[in-house]
Amino acid sequence: MKKIAVFTSGGDAPGMNAAIRAVVRACVYYGVTPVGIFQGYDGMIRGEFQEMNSRSVSNIIQQGGTILKSARSEAFRTEAGREMAFNNLYRHGIDGLVAIGGNGTLTGAHEFHKKYKIPVVGIPATIDNDLDGTDFTLGYDTATNAVVSAIDVIRDTASSHNRLFFIEVMGRYSGFIALRSAIAAGAEAMLIPEDDIGLDKLIAVLERGMQNNKSSILVIVAEAGKSGRTFQIAEEVNRRFSYYEAKVTILGHLQRGGSPTCFDRVLASRLGVAAIETLLAGKTDVMVGRTARKVKATPLSKIIKQEKEIDKELLRVAEILAI
Repeated sequence: MKKIAVFTSGGDAPGMNAAIRAVVRACVYYGVTPVGIFQGYDGMIRGEFQEMNSRSVSNIIQQGGTILKSARSEAFRTEAGREMAFNNLYRHGIDGLVAIGGNGTLTGAHEFHKKYKIPVVGIPATIDNDLDGTDFTLGYDTATNAVVSAIDVIRDTASSHNRLFFIEVMGRYSGFIALRSAIAAGAEAMLIPEDDIGLDKLIAVLERGMQNNKSSILVIVAEAGKSGRTFQIAEEVNRRFSYYEAKVTILGHLQRGGSPTCFDRVLASRLGVAAIETLLAGKTDVMVGRTARKVKATPLSKIIKQEKEIDKELLRVAEILAI
């Protein structure tokens, strides 16, 4: 391979820049020309390509977001859009692709490979941590740290005013952020799609808190793809249980940005190097991920079809500690 292109797509995640840096410098190390594609699949269709070198990625490992920018592309979902993208890759002499993103990004990469046979390797980057084939996705550790910091601040107010706070966190359709942050922040309950305790059990938790003279209650709610879900839950709880004054806080996009943690920087660096070495070894249509402390490649066809299971042990720990 003489030229390998890298791009980021979908929602941004802390660690994307660290991954771009690793991809570019691994290319230079192995004598391959790295090429950056701006604005994801849209940029691929419009031909927004730029050759890079090791200096192109200086001083970005600590930055959140992505220097290559990101976008969700409706045009790439069409045959005409994908054909334009392939023609641009061919025109620029691109021999392989590194796709950095979540499920949508990797699905697009898989379909693109099936049609045009261009070698592609994916790097999992999403704060939701909902991709199989890796214990952790880029951005998840940083996002959960941001959530826990915010919850710690909210706890001060909740304790001062004898309040119940419903705190909504991101996660698309998964509860990974909610589960991990609930344990780390000492929340009394959580509502996640993988283990829906229901309102009756939630009310029982609140009553137990009242009986134990708890000055505050925190309930972490996974957004679960339903806008306004947390407000509806809070209203129903207020109707059935009025001991605590209920408030809702939606953390929103503060979970997505910010400087990546040490863990995310190291993970991104490992996966960026692995992506290039995987392509140079002749493997394609795979995602590189970290499982049991080792980096391995998993077919994209499996990644995009198989739902990642929630950690049952963490669920058990959360239940024990929420008394």
